[in-house]
Amino acid sequence: MKYYIIAGEASGDLHASNLMRELKKLDHEAIFRCWGGDLMEKEGAQLIRHYRDLAFMGFLEVVSNLGAILNNIRFCKKDILAFHPDVLILVDYPGFNLRIARFARTKKIRVFYYISPQLWAWRPSRVKIIKENVDRMFVILPFEKEFYQKFNYEVDWVGHPLLDVINEDLQIPDKKVFLEKTRLTNSPLIALLPGSRKQEIQNILRIMVSILPDFKQYQFVIAGASSLKEDFYRKACPDKNVKILFNQTYDLLKHSDAAIVTSGTATLETSLIGTPQVVCYKGYRLSYMIARKIVKVPYISLVNLIMQRESVKELIQDQLTERNLTSELKKILEAPANRDRIIQEYRELKEKLGGKGASARTARLMIQYLKNIEV
Repeated sequence: MKYYIIAGEASGDLHASNLMRELKKLDHEAIFRCWGGDLMEKEGAQLIRHYRDLAFMGFLEVVSNLGAILNNIRFCKKDILAFHPDVLILVDYPGFNLRIARFARTKKIRVFYYISPQLWAWRPSRVKIIKENVDRMFVILPFEKEFYQKFNYEVDWVGHPLLDVINEDLQIPDKKVFLEKTRLTNSPLIALLPGSRKQEIQNILRIMVSILPDFKQYQFVIAGASSLKEDFYRKACPDKNVKILFNQTYDLLKHSDAAIVTSGTATLETSLIGTPQVVCYKGYRLSYMIARKIVKVPYISLVNLIMQRESVKELIQDQLTERNLTSELKKILEAPANRDRIIQEYRELKEKLGGKGASARTARLMIQYLKNIEV
C-alpha cells in the first residue's frame, strides 16, 4: 500500500519513523512519501519537506510566516493527489494537518491521525473537525480516550511510543565510555535541552546558560537538535566551555545529575530516562498572553499533565529568570529528598503510560482498518 505521512516536528519524525518500521513488517510492499525528517527518510520514505522548514511556533510567528505556510499547504494538496495514497497518516501538527484532513475528505482519501493534537488543552471545538474528517484517531496519552468519548468519538489508545524507544533494552554506554567519546571531563553534568525550534532556542538558551557562574563545579552540555548547526547555538551561547552534543541526548541525560528542559516531548523523555529536571518555557510576550486566554490546562509539561500534579517544577514566561532557575536547580542538586521524590514520581508516570509496543499496536490496527478486518 501507499502511505503519505505528515509530521511537522522532531518528535513527530521520531514516532512516525518507528511506526513506518512496524508497518513495513506487516506490509512488505509499503511505499512511503512524507513530510518529516531524517529518521523517516532513513526508514525509506521519500522526504518532500523537512520539519525544520515547517516548525513555526506562537501566534505572531505563524502570522509573519503565513505566506510560506499557505504555499506549503497548496503544494501538499497537489502532491497528495499526484501520489494517490491508500491512506494519509497525520502526526500531531494540528494547524497544518487539520487543513489537510479536510482536503483529503473532499477527495475521498482515507485519513488516520496518529498522536492527537492537544485539543484537551485548547480549542476542543476542533473535535468536530476531526469527527468529520478523520477515519481513525490513535491516541498516546491515557486520558485522551475519555476526552474524546465526551464528544461521542471513539478512538484507539495505543500507549506512548516513547516507551518503544526508552526502555530496558536501550543501549547507553557507561559513563567512562561516554566521557571518553565526547571528550568531557569528570565533573558532574547538567544537561540543557533548549528545544528543536529556532524560536525556542533563541528565547530560552541564553537564560539557561546565564546561571553557569553559580554552578562552577558542573559541566553544562547542550543537547543539540540534529536539524540545526553548531553555529546557531553559539549565537546564544558563545562560551566554548559549554559543549554541544548532537544525536546523543539520551546518553547525556542518563549521565547527568539534572536537566533543564524546554517544555515539550523532551520533558517526557527526560522523565523516562530518570533524570531530575526543571521545565522551562518562554515565548514572545504577545503570543504568550494570547495563549493564556485560551489554554485550559493547569500545567505545560507532559509529565505534570499526565500526573495531574506538579511532579516537576515549571518556570514559565516571567517566572523563567536566572534567579528562579538557579534556585530550582539547587533544590535538585542539593536536596536528596527532593531528588528521591521526583524519581518516585517518574516511576508512577511510567506505570500510567502503559507498556511498550505502541508503534506495533498502531501499525497492526492501521492495517486491520485498511483491510476492513474486524478489530
